[in-house]
Amino acid sequence: MRYSGFQVIKQALSGHKGWTPAWSDPEPQPHYDIIIIGGGGHGLATAYYLAKEFGGKRIAVLEKGWIGGGNVGRNTTIIRSNYLLDGNEPFYEFSLKLWEGLEQNFNYNAMISQRGILNLIHTDAQRDAFIRRGNAMLLNGADAEMLTTAQIKKRYPYLNTEDARFPIKGGLAQHRGGTVRHDAVAWGYARGADSRGVDIIQNCEVTGFKIENGKVLGVETSRGFIGAGKVGCAVAGSSSRLMSKANMRLPMESHVLQAFVSEGLKPVMAGVVTFGAGHFYCSQSDKGGLVFGGDLDGYNSYAQRGNLPVVEDVCEGGMAIFPAFGRARLLRMWGGVMDMSMDGSPIIDKTHIDGLYFNGGWCYGGFKATPASGYCFAHLLAKDAPHPFATDYRFDRFEKGRMIDEKGVGNQPNLH
Repeated sequence: MRYSGFQVIKQALSGHKGWTPAWSDPEPQPHYDIIIIGGGGHGLATAYYLAKEFGGKRIAVLEKGWIGGGNVGRNTTIIRSNYLLDGNEPFYEFSLKLWEGLEQNFNYNAMISQRGILNLIHTDAQRDAFIRRGNAMLLNGADAEMLTTAQIKKRYPYLNTEDARFPIKGGLAQHRGGTVRHDAVAWGYARGADSRGVDIIQNCEVTGFKIENGKVLGVETSRGFIGAGKVGCAVAGSSSRLMSKANMRLPMESHVLQAFVSEGLKPVMAGVVTFGAGHFYCSQSDKGGLVFGGDLDGYNSYAQRGNLPVVEDVCEGGMAIFPAFGRARLLRMWGGVMDMSMDGSPIIDKTHIDGLYFNGGWCYGGFKATPASGYCFAHLLAKDAPHPFATDYRFDRFEKGRMIDEKGVGNQPNLH
């Protein structure tokens, strides 16, 4: 069924009895050409683009839980391409362009809202750094604009611009950035992949790999052995645990990143705002809640929940620039498990095992990268060659000293 305004009217007149399931629930087949492990945004996007752009057939996505139960449904929904380094900026700009045509592409309302993102500036040195970043964005075809304090006050009059400790001296704006409904991204990609013949198999946990003579032959699962010509792994914070089943040790750690939403308020925030003197970012959802987040929890964990010291730290950062929000009540909080690489940038590459491919290490950038990650991983699986925008995301960059250290914190994954 193709969704349209006509369908909405037709179903309303018939009591909404004609809607079909968004995707099917098939039994696993004995063998597939390509298996994608992980039914999150990146795994589903990979399967979708494999089928749509690269003519892939006999593809399966294996998800140990349910579609939308992982990080794709546990984030702050922000999309942007305001990166600095040549290894990152073209990739994230490619992703933003895919976001801009995504709803028409897979015929699903993902509630993409390009309301803009503003990175606040608090020091002269930070202004210099953001001017450099803005110029790098422009050179790679992205949009960027430096705003004055007066321009920011006009747009966000309740910001604490005169704070002696954190004065707001301007900001770097990307007007094409914004937010997307995270659950709808998972559902849209799942529906699009299913309509192109991909088997989406939920409640199917991968428990091991079958590897003979250096080649992967398939995967052992909670629903039995499934053979495959190629296997792609895209399981976010569970990457280290999954790849250890193939005797691989990854250059990454898993940390919890918490996110929060307040009670519903009247419209007060036009776009996304990030604090430049700490780690805090905030937007307002269509239901009125303030959606915000900050730093990782400072210890390794695979739990989808965080701790109270980080709640205090994030709220402290918010109060430094948004004192007007101090009386808003916190409605709920959640945690996603981040696979933090040693340089803060992702990995999309073949492994040393023939037929086994890896996509992970997304740190904070996973959700915004969903379309480009899926497209580039599909390209790698289909052609056995990296996509031009992902040529720097190789395993061997750590061996060759070609790290993409976007934030300048090197091998301190808890700081990325």
